[in-house]
Amino acid sequence: MNIVSATTILLSCVAVNSAQAQQDTIRYTGKTLSNIDYHHGQLGPAVGVHATQIMRASREHPEKADGFGWTYNHQPMMAYWNNTFYLHYLSDPSGEHIPPSHTLFMTSKDGIIWTKPIVIFPVYRIPDGWKKEGVDGVAKNLDAIMHQRMGFYTSKDNRLFALGYYGIAMDKKDDPNDGKGIGRVIREIKKDGSFGEIYFIRYNKSWDRSKSSFLFYTKSKDKGLKKACEEILSDPLVLQQWVEESDRDDELIPLQKPYKAFSYYHLPNGNVVGLWKHALTSISKNDGKSWDYMPLRAPGFVNSNAKIWGQKMSDNRYATVYNPSEYRWPLAISTSDDGLNYKDLLLVHGEISPMRYGGNYKSAGPQYVRGITEKNGSPPDGKLWVSYSMNKEDIWVASIPVPVMSEVEENANDVFNDLPNGEELKLWNTYDLAWASTKIEKKEDGKKWLTLRDQDYFDYSRAERVIPFAQKMEATFTVKPEQNDHGLLQIEFQNKQGLPAVRLIFDSDGELKAKNGARFGGITKYEAGKEYKITVRLDVKTRSYSIKVNDGKESNRIFYAPVDGFERIMFRTGNQRYTPNADTEPDTPDFTDLPDTGKLIPEAVFNIKSLVTKQFN
Repeated sequence: MNIVSATTILLSCVAVNSAQAQQDTIRYTGKTLSNIDYHHGQLGPAVGVHATQIMRASREHPEKADGFGWTYNHQPMMAYWNNTFYLHYLSDPSGEHIPPSHTLFMTSKDGIIWTKPIVIFPVYRIPDGWKKEGVDGVAKNLDAIMHQRMGFYTSKDNRLFALGYYGIAMDKKDDPNDGKGIGRVIREIKKDGSFGEIYFIRYNKSWDRSKSSFLFYTKSKDKGLKKACEEILSDPLVLQQWVEESDRDDELIPLQKPYKAFSYYHLPNGNVVGLWKHALTSISKNDGKSWDYMPLRAPGFVNSNAKIWGQKMSDNRYATVYNPSEYRWPLAISTSDDGLNYKDLLLVHGEISPMRYGGNYKSAGPQYVRGITEKNGSPPDGKLWVSYSMNKEDIWVASIPVPVMSEVEENANDVFNDLPNGEELKLWNTYDLAWASTKIEKKEDGKKWLTLRDQDYFDYSRAERVIPFAQKMEATFTVKPEQNDHGLLQIEFQNKQGLPAVRLIFDSDGELKAKNGARFGGITKYEAGKEYKITVRLDVKTRSYSIKVNDGKESNRIFYAPVDGFERIMFRTGNQRYTPNADTEPDTPDFTDLPDTGKLIPEAVFNIKSLVTKQFN
């Protein structure tokens, strides 16, 4: 990214006149702001969000990852078609803008279990001797860089197409999105899972078409493909997504300014809300052919050089999903009744996995969020589905229940085996990784448990239940660990902002402990394969709690930190992380891989049978 140009754009958008400021525009009117000193931003969660890591990068174990062992993975896009979720993302061996580069493709029937990535747009070799205008150097054994802000298009004939872009970067600091690349490609995705041929749909004018590896779409014998291409080339809202990679004077692009990562949605009156990086926004009254004013920074929104996603939800309300800070954490959702006035800010993803692999322009956090555009399908569950990358390394999806809720009215009464299949975690927020899963599992006796597994040396699994606000309460839960000599399970009682007052630990030495200030106090020894029914009674006014395990003696303890009340109960198989933070240097050139990036640890398994809470006056 060109920092100077980005700053210039931002300052010019901030310096709008008062007349522009009075235009119809989206705005954030809520009082909640994120705190970057915490990965979760101290935001209360949107209830029932399930975040799933669908591809964990691993150079050492490519068979568990993408099949290639490439560790730069970024910019996922989603669609829903043929009763299936579709996703593709960019992938390079180690860093941004460093070739080779290709686009990988995944599918899922339920959004939880995904296929292994396969190549949909392959590595593209630039002819030796190619020179890029204004850039030193001559191409020799050089491959193109893939970069696209648009992923899918569903035609009026209900055919699904993937789109990508091949750019040229002569070195790791060169910009492949400068309008001097090769061009944009299109490929059909068929109902049986196979792909059609790859065609160019739009060239950069500086490219020599005679050197192209794929035909131009007009040469196709497929009339339906040509029709779909003409649809795309006549749709301003589709074309606006191409602006970064296209010729700077491309007559097809309605707004020829370097505003990045366009997304949009329609209002009931037919107007279109446009969104760009930095929470820039404008309104179009003619489906993107023109815009009422140059994009300005949406009042009240906090967002830096990361994508913002907006869409109309299944309940006819509206959502924006973005990083509400000058960093790329946390990932949050804000909702609106009318698509213009946004009034809340809730957590979607509040974890930052360690960045395991070094690489060019890698940034920390859950970022570059994208949902499913208006024309690319609606999942039947009515949820808001989004995709994003973690650290430009791992690929994630999250499902957000609609209507979006920040609170629950009833206490937890979650005996998992007694709950309807598929609804056991309806009110739980889960952090579910490829190597550390958080899932309902049916055991050998046929009974269902919430099971947290962990064999990830760098990360953990986590499940969290939002409960009604309480200052005096009781929680009873039953845990069955499958080992007592490795792994750990932490149970925290937290306030709305995710700040804990009480932490219990099934520790790796076979002892159940409680955090007492800076130290830990023993409660009881525990055994593998045995059930432990734990009852905790908490009182905010006295800053104290009691704990009883099975039929043992009740003991009394003091909160290790004060809180105003309790609204969250969290189960986690690792220690809370506090890095990176606001002072962590970005894009450090000497950052290399962490030690033991391929390390697997013995799997630890903790089964949770139930959680029941009640309040006291």
